[in-house]
Amino acid sequence: MRDRVVVVSGPGRVELVESDAGELREGMFRVETLYSGVSAGTELSFVKGTNPYLNVTFDAALGLFRPGEASTPYPVRRLGYMQVGRVVESRTPAIAVGTVGAMTYGHRTSYVADPVAERFVPLPDDLDPLLGIYVAHMGPICANGLLHAAADLCGTDVRSLGDGVRGRRVAVVGSGVVALLTALFAKRHGAASVVVLDPTPQRRAVAEALGLETLDPEGDDPAVVLKTRWNHAAGDRGADVVFQCRGQAWALQLALRLLRPQGTVIDLAFYQGGADAVRLGEEFHHNGLSLRCAQIGRVPRGLAPTWDRERLSAETIDLLRAHGDAIRKHLVSSVVPFDQAPALFTDLAQRRRQELQVVLAG
Repeated sequence: MRDRVVVVSGPGRVELVESDAGELREGMFRVETLYSGVSAGTELSFVKGTNPYLNVTFDAALGLFRPGEASTPYPVRRLGYMQVGRVVESRTPAIAVGTVGAMTYGHRTSYVADPVAERFVPLPDDLDPLLGIYVAHMGPICANGLLHAAADLCGTDVRSLGDGVRGRRVAVVGSGVVALLTALFAKRHGAASVVVLDPTPQRRAVAEALGLETLDPEGDDPAVVLKTRWNHAAGDRGADVVFQCRGQAWALQLALRLLRPQGTVIDLAFYQGGADAVRLGEEFHHNGLSLRCAQIGRVPRGLAPTWDRERLSAETIDLLRAHGDAIRKHLVSSVVPFDQAPALFTDLAQRRRQELQVVLAG
């Protein structure tokens, strides 16, 4: 059996390549792809050639990037982590034929999986399967941001994703997919205020259509606006927590300026070019601020036994049940046939096409 795979063969070169779909051995199952969501930030970094894995070696034992051979050289054959597939063959009693589930196997038309080694999250019948693109990985990324905010406040005694935002003033910098899902999580879990900051009018319009308040950071100084509005005590003004979701230095600098003294930025961004313009000698130092990276590879220390990826996926399904219609209408900007993937990726990388969330249909 053959399938088609999206392959980045070099900077700016994206192909749709036929590949052997793999043998269905005992204990495994095969899915046919229904939908495959595109993560513009991470995936386009491979198309543009800006991902650090393309140029240096990541020493996993030391947790360091070091000079040497690329950890992920071209051609990049596994791109993407937001797939929804229907089981068409199964040689395991754990996964029934016909089941629709979320996975992270990259942009390809079919896949053979081992249920012991790989995650398969069955989607409930009452959920639009297209929204399942968020269930296995993207939604947990955002939920993990809230989990880090909760751990910052409660340590290891986190009972709910709302523990870090409930009753608190929350700012979200950026209005891409990660930012908007994170903002919806915060609103759903009881934040007293949620304000999304982004300079792009079209992105702010999407946030507002989702029921979120917005500010233009290029208008009146948003730090002055929010610190005037959000008063805790004398000399104590600003956001309780800021979720930083845009991978640019100005965004992190803004996030630090929005915080109240001793507040925390929960950083979900990927800074492909570093963040040289961040000024740590100003608000960061004088207000005693904290910066926590909420990268999805790990939950906060001490919470892994109770907050695994399965629980974060379950939280994502709850969010999609509550806001799915609005997310489908306003966040998903385009659904295109799988055959158009090469042109889509090159157009996005060269900014000939602007999309918030584009989905490949298998």
